[in-house]
Amino acid sequence: MYLEIVSPEAVLFSSEVDSIYVPGVNGSFQMLNNHAPIVSVLTSGTVEVQASGSIKKVSNKMIANGTNYSLEITSGTIELKDNKAIILVD
Repeated sequence: MYLEIVSPEAVLFSSEVDSIYVPGVNGSFQMLNNHAPIVSVLTSGTVEVQASGSIKKVSNKMIANGTNYSLEITSGTIELKDNKAIILVD
Protein backbone atom coordinates (compact mmCIF):
# COMPACT_ATOMS: atom_id res chain seq x y z
CA MET A 1 0.00 0.00 0.00
CA TYR A 2 1.07 3.59 -0.48
CA LEU A 3 1.51 5.86 2.56
CA GLU A 4 1.91 9.61 2.97
CA ILE A 5 2.48 11.21 6.36
CA VAL A 6 1.84 14.95 6.18
CA SER A 7 2.32 17.70 8.77
CA PRO A 8 1.37 21.38 8.34
CA GLU A 9 5.01 22.11 7.51
CA ALA A 10 5.93 19.31 5.09
CA VAL A 11 5.48 15.80 3.78
CA LEU A 12 7.28 13.64 6.36
CA PHE A 13 7.06 10.26 4.62
CA SER A 14 5.98 9.10 1.18
CA SER A 15 6.43 5.57 -0.14
CA GLU A 16 5.10 2.07 -0.62
CA VAL A 17 4.90 0.21 2.70
CA ASP A 18 4.10 -3.29 3.99
CA SER A 19 2.33 -2.32 7.21
CA ILE A 20 1.26 0.68 9.29
CA TYR A 21 0.74 0.67 13.07
CA VAL A 22 -1.00 3.72 14.58
CA PRO A 23 -2.24 4.90 17.99
CA GLY A 24 -6.02 5.16 17.56
CA VAL A 25 -8.21 6.84 20.18
CA ASN A 26 -9.80 3.46 21.00
CA GLY A 27 -6.47 1.62 20.98
CA SER A 28 -3.59 1.01 18.62
CA PHE A 29 -4.20 -0.91 15.42
CA GLN A 30 -2.33 -2.20 12.38
CA MET A 31 -3.16 -2.04 8.68
CA LEU A 32 -1.76 -4.31 5.97
CA ASN A 33 -2.22 -4.39 2.19
CA ASN A 34 -5.85 -4.61 1.04
CA HIS A 35 -7.20 -3.48 4.42
CA ALA A 36 -10.84 -2.37 4.44
CA PRO A 37 -11.37 1.38 4.05
CA ILE A 38 -11.04 3.25 7.34
CA VAL A 39 -11.01 6.75 8.76
CA SER A 40 -9.82 7.21 12.35
CA VAL A 41 -8.67 9.86 14.79
CA LEU A 42 -5.20 9.32 16.22
CA THR A 43 -3.96 10.14 19.70
CA SER A 44 -0.57 10.72 21.23
CA GLY A 45 1.84 7.87 20.50
CA THR A 46 4.06 6.31 17.86
CA VAL A 47 3.27 5.71 14.21
CA GLU A 48 5.28 2.69 13.04
CA VAL A 49 5.85 1.84 9.39
CA GLN A 50 7.45 -1.22 7.85
CA ALA A 51 8.72 -0.87 4.29
CA SER A 52 10.71 -3.41 2.31
CA GLY A 53 11.36 -1.47 -0.90
CA SER A 54 13.13 1.77 -1.64
CA ILE A 55 11.72 4.79 0.17
CA LYS A 56 10.79 7.88 -1.86
CA LYS A 57 10.82 10.48 0.92
CA VAL A 58 11.67 10.36 4.63
CA SER A 59 11.89 13.38 6.90
CA ASN A 60 14.61 13.70 9.50
CA LYS A 61 11.76 13.68 12.09
CA MET A 62 11.28 9.95 11.40
CA ILE A 63 13.48 7.45 13.21
CA ALA A 64 14.82 4.69 10.95
CA ASN A 65 15.78 1.20 12.11
CA GLY A 66 16.56 -0.91 9.06
CA THR A 67 13.29 -1.18 7.13
CA ASN A 68 11.21 0.09 10.06
CA TYR A 69 10.40 3.77 10.56
CA SER A 70 8.72 5.47 13.51
CA LEU A 71 7.35 8.92 14.27
CA GLU A 72 6.11 10.32 17.60
CA ILE A 73 2.84 12.25 17.21
CA THR A 74 0.55 14.19 19.55
CA SER A 75 -2.60 13.81 17.44
CA GLY A 76 -3.79 13.27 13.90
CA THR A 77 -6.10 11.46 11.53
CA ILE A 78 -5.70 8.57 9.12
CA GLU A 79 -7.66 7.66 6.01
CA LEU A 80 -7.08 4.43 4.11
CA LYS A 81 -8.90 3.71 0.86
CA ASP A 82 -7.94 1.66 -2.20
CA ASN A 83 -4.54 0.77 -0.67
CA LYS A 84 -3.57 4.43 -0.22
CA ALA A 85 -3.19 5.78 3.33
CA ILE A 86 -2.83 9.41 4.30
CA ILE A 87 -1.89 10.37 7.86
CA LEU A 88 -2.28 14.01 8.86
CA VAL A 89 -0.30 14.85 12.01
CA ASP A 90 0.08 17.91 14.21
